Amino acid sequence: MSLPKIAVTIGDPAGVGAEIVLKALADRDLIEIAEWIVIGDHVALESAAPGYRESTDPRIRFITTGALNSAQPIRFGELSAEYGVAAIAYVRRATEMCLAEEADAMVTAPLNKEAVTMSGQTFSGHTEYIAELLASEKLATVHVSTHIPLEQACKLEQQRIVRTIELGAEAMRLMLGRPPRIGVCGLNPHAGEHNLFGPQDSEIIAPAVEEARQLGYDCTGPHSPDAIFIRGLRKEFDLIVAMYHDQGHIPMKLIDFEKTINISLGIPIIRTSVDHGTAFDIAGQDRADCRNMQAAMRMAAKMAAGRLHQASSTRNAGSQGAH
Repeated sequence: MSLPKIAVTIGDPAGVGAEIVLKALADRDLIEIAEWIVIGDHVALESAAPGYRESTDPRIRFITTGALNSAQPIRFGELSAEYGVAAIAYVRRATEMCLAEEADAMVTAPLNKEAVTMSGQTFSGHTEYIAELLASEKLATVHVSTHIPLEQACKLEQQRIVRTIELGAEAMRLMLGRPPRIGVCGLNPHAGEHNLFGPQDSEIIAPAVEEARQLGYDCTGPHSPDAIFIRGLRKEFDLIVAMYHDQGHIPMKLIDFEKTINISLGIPIIRTSVDHGTAFDIAGQDRADCRNMQAAMRMAAKMAAGRLHQASSTRNAGSQGAH
C-alpha cells in the first residue's frame, strides 16, 4: 500500500504556523510515514525560515496559492485582513485536494479568527462540526459540544450524544485498528446521583448510551465526570465522551499539553490540527515548539493509512466475492 498524502496548511502568515511546519518536517522519522504537501506562500515560508528549500527533504512538495504580495516581507505578530484571506485560501486549497482525492488528509496550522473576520468573511473557527476529538498518546476525548455558552451546552439532546459516540468510535477505529472502549461523562456532579443534582444524566445521557450499545458500540455511562479521566489513563477506556468544552479540554491539556491535538469529526475529510493559537507574541523569533504540530501530522498520517487500508480490504473482499 502506498504512503498517504497529507496536505499541511501554514495558517496565518503572521503567526508561528510556517515555522512549526518546517521545524516539524526536519524530523526524518516523520517524513518517512507519508508524502507531505505544504500549502502556503513562498514569502511566508521564506520569512519564517530563510533558505528553507535548500534544507528541506526532496520528498516534501510545496504549493503556493499566490494569496500574498510576494514583494512585501511578512509583518510577524500583526493582525491583518490580508493574512486572514491568505490563511483561508490555504485551508480551501487543502480541502479541495482532499475532496478531489489528491490528498488523503489535511493538517492545519493555527489561523487568527479576528484577521479572517477583518477580511469581511464570517468565521468562527476552522471547523464548526457536530463533534471534536482531542487525542494524545495517552487518552482521547470527543466533545458533544465545544465553542458555545455553557448554558446552551447543558441543553442536551439524546441523538446528538449518540451521533457523537458514533463519530468518535469511527475515528478511534482508524487510530487503533479495532473498536474502542468508550466511557461517557455525566453532565452533573456524580452523574446526577439518582437525580439529586439534576435529571439530564438519567433522562438524556443514559438512554443515549443504551441506544449506542444497541447499535453495537462498546460504551458505558454516564460516569461521574470527576473520576472518569483517571479511569481512562488507567486504560479502562480508549475514548471518553465529554458533554461540553471545558469538561474535556481541561483534563486533556493537563494530561499531555504538548502532544494533545484536535481532530474534526462529522466531515468526509480527515483533518487534524494543533491545539494552540497563532502565538503572535513569539512569531518570527524562531522560538516556537513544533511538537504539537508533529503530533497532529503523525495522527493525520496514521488515520489516513487506516482509511486506505480499510478501502483496500473492502476492494479485495469485493473482488474475491465476485469470483
